[in-house]
This record gives sequence, structure tokens and C-alpha cells, in this order.
Amino acid sequence: MGKEIEKILNQRKHIISHILNSGEDLSLLKSGATDVAIEFSHPESAFNNIHHCISEGIPIISGTTGWLDKKEAIDDLCMTKEGAFLYASNFSIGVNLFFELNKRLASLMAPYDEYQARIHEIHHTSKKDAPSGTAITLAEGLIEQHHQYNKWELDLDNSHNTLPITAERIKDVPGTHIIKYESDIDEITIKHVAKSRKGFALGAVLAAEWIIDKKGIFSMNDVLF
Repeated sequence: MGKEIEKILNQRKHIISHILNSGEDLSLLKSGATDVAIEFSHPESAFNNIHHCISEGIPIISGTTGWLDKKEAIDDLCMTKEGAFLYASNFSIGVNLFFELNKRLASLMAPYDEYQARIHEIHHTSKKDAPSGTAITLAEGLIEQHHQYNKWELDLDNSHNTLPITAERIKDVPGTHIIKYESDIDEITIKHVAKSRKGFALGAVLAAEWIIDKKGIFSMNDVLF
């Protein structure tokens, strides 16, 4: 992701002030020297990276998943510091349109209890968290619109009120997400397949451009809709 983002930043004539890998000195990032930070790292380092940038008054967008148990603390810090923070489980424009399609389909399917929903996601073998942040966002959107489900669970066999998610790891797969509604007589499926990481990187750069000079806590819905 870092390399894809760097390419797009250069194509769009931005100046890259710093490129930091996990574990490098965050003190290099200071307000005034950096207009915005783009954070794609690991679940173990995301919180500290985001905390530092908000504390320094640097607007930051993050696409790192697997750390959201600490997001409330980041949101509180952002409000206290009057900072700017945008988190997205997926920055792809296509995926964010898919999020909205998922909600609409869930609302249409809600009256028909004979259909059982499930989500399946496939990613590259180096992805550490499962299910993916994108799958979790899809699950939350579906649950919001569908009265039958009140929670999701990974690798669940069968439960009337719990939405099952399954995860698969295959080499060199950027990301595939499938939502299926199945009854005894038919099934309905919607699917998003990422062909490369370019879509994620472009969306991240667009979000970074958008958040400059803003204050608050945002999502990709604020950027796109």
C-alpha cells in the first residue's frame, strides 16, 4: 500500500515530507512541516501513530484495521485537541459504493426470514487480521438494516440471529468480499473484487486531500457523498 500511495502522490504532484516504517521515530512528524499524514501500518503500531499525529495537530487518515478496540480513545483525543481524523476500513471508491449497495439489499431482504445471510472474504496471506475490516463494515451495515441479525461471528456454523463471516487467505489476492442470501429454493449474491491495490491507494490520497483544513472525526461517506 505504501508504494502504491507513493506513486499516486507523485503523480498528483504532492511533496512527500517523510516515509516512516513501523518502529521509526515519530518525532520527525511535526505540525507545520507536514500537512497531512496517511497511516497504513500494523494493528500493533496504528494507535501510537494516530495518537502522535493528532497530538501534533497533523490531520491524519488511517486504513489500518485490527486496532479498533482503541478507536474511542482516539476519537476523544481528536475532539479534545480539535484535530482531524478519518478512519476507513477500505478507501476504495468501489468498495464504499458496495457498502451502500449492501445496506440497500439488506433492507430489501429483511422481511424474508427464509433467506439466511452470510459474508465471505478473501485476502492475501500476509494480512494479519480476520475477518477483514471491510467485512466487519459490511456486517455492521447489514445488521443495521436487517432485523434478524444482532451480531456477527467468525466461522459460525449456523445461528438464526448471528451473521456468519468466513475468511480465506490466498497468495496475491488484494481483496474479495461476497454477501450471500440463501433459501431452500434460490440464492442472491453480491460481490466486490479488487483487481489491485491501486483503488485503495487512490481513495486514500483523495481522502488525505479532502481532510486538510478540516476539524472533526470523519469517514469516507463525508468524502464521497
